Amino acid sequence: MIEVDMILNEAGLLRSCRVSGHAGAGKRGGDIVCAAVSVLTRTTIRVLSGREGIKIRGNVPEPGNFYLEAEYSPEGRDFLAAAGTFLIEGLLSVFEEFPDNCRVNIERRH
Repeated sequence: MIEVDMILNEAGLLRSCRVSGHAGAGKRGGDIVCAAVSVLTRTTIRVLSGREGIKIRGNVPEPGNFYLEAEYSPEGRDFLAAAGTFLIEGLLSVFEEFPDNCRVNIERRH
């Protein structure tokens, strides 16, 4: 089971995302659920990295684990909002299609 824990700020903007586990929906290297989650998270971090007004910290300590934290200034707010929405909607789509292999938890913090 892949567990996704996302924290949003009071405005609904992405503060952090932690992904851990393995879906177990297919053979190693051919698991569609793992592939979908990997592509969504990697694309988001690539799009946000180096973007003016957004600071990203993250790591992939080992296969099956991913962590990202985002900070922003006013000029990065709208872009972070769009990228965060992309990530949330994408991960929720994976969860809706494969609820036995992926769980998404979203928490808002002030």
